[in-house]
Amino acid sequence: MPPTSPPQDTHGPSLPWLATGFFLAGLGTALLGPLLPFLAASWHMTDARSGTLFLAKFLGAFLGGVTVSRQARNSIFLGTVFCFAGFGCFAFSEGVVSGSLSLLLGGYGLGQMIASTNIYAGKRYRNHTGSALAALNFFWALGAVITGILAGWCVPAYGLRTSLLVFAALFVTVGLGGWFSTARGAPASGVEVPLDQSLSGSTVLLFAALLFLYGGLETCLTSWLPTFTLRFSDAQLLHGESAVVLFWVALTGGRLLASLLLRWFPEHLVASGGVLLSMLFTLALLFTHRASAFSALCILAGLALSPFFPGVWAVLMRRNPSSRLAGSILAVSGLGAALFPWLMGVVSTASESLRIAMLVPIALGFLLAILTLTAKPTGEAPANIVSS
Repeated sequence: MPPTSPPQDTHGPSLPWLATGFFLAGLGTALLGPLLPFLAASWHMTDARSGTLFLAKFLGAFLGGVTVSRQARNSIFLGTVFCFAGFGCFAFSEGVVSGSLSLLLGGYGLGQMIASTNIYAGKRYRNHTGSALAALNFFWALGAVITGILAGWCVPAYGLRTSLLVFAALFVTVGLGGWFSTARGAPASGVEVPLDQSLSGSTVLLFAALLFLYGGLETCLTSWLPTFTLRFSDAQLLHGESAVVLFWVALTGGRLLASLLLRWFPEHLVASGGVLLSMLFTLALLFTHRASAFSALCILAGLALSPFFPGVWAVLMRRNPSSRLAGSILAVSGLGAALFPWLMGVVSTASESLRIAMLVPIALGFLLAILTLTAKPTGEAPANIVSS
């Protein structure tokens, strides 16, 4: 008999605590960006030293993702504890060294939370996995979208230290709430889901490549759209920020629409078609100068891209990989998020044209559309395996 997944794989926080924790994880993921101008001025940091903060947070998230436990309940709770410690220490940081160490801890917690939550949801919701993941990731995206708004309101009103301490306390509160309100999905008729031993090296590389490229694609767009808008639009669109805000809002709302779409159509086809459409809309940005057209194309690109991650992740989780392997594959997306936006800057500088540099995410998108078609599910999971 093939080995089976341990019961703890579907043993974790109940849905309200899970969604709240993912919302906080979205806030934590995007938090540094809105705070960076204030921190750079207060700590007298150059751009290079400011980048160290992002590097520390990225490294922590990568380490958190590759060290998730088989027991989702433990990893999710551990992630909230590290986020509490990291963001709590960051509130008292007074320079780039202490700030980087604090963000390393906070990033580790975020990596644990994001990876283990996606793994847990993929193992728990065996029916319509892509739909469930899209709905859950809506809360992460919602947190990322409103981070700038909350930071802009809380920091002037209550100060950076108080705001960060309250934020840190919310993590441990949600962690404890999830720990004591644990839900468990049980396989139907007492039959456990066998761990898939057919994950060959090429299959692992395929899914790692998909998430590596997707991490780069999404981060390229969210990092460079404001600058691109300022340079090539006939209006400033609120200093260029509207472009990325519209993209994020569309990506967030699109997760709810994708949840419905993924209930009726194969995940790999929806993901491939969506990213292809998104890149066509992004390509159209290169040929327009009107602010209204920029806004419409950013919205369409975000909507089209929204099914990609939940769709691909659902295909992977249907193969029932071990939690450690799934966490490692997910963590690779952070490497793409670090590499490709930097590559866009290099291309833009070398060619003296950000328009040419936009070909980097466009090329990533078309490559993703092709590769995703090869990531077909090996078979459907038994119906109604897990209760909600």
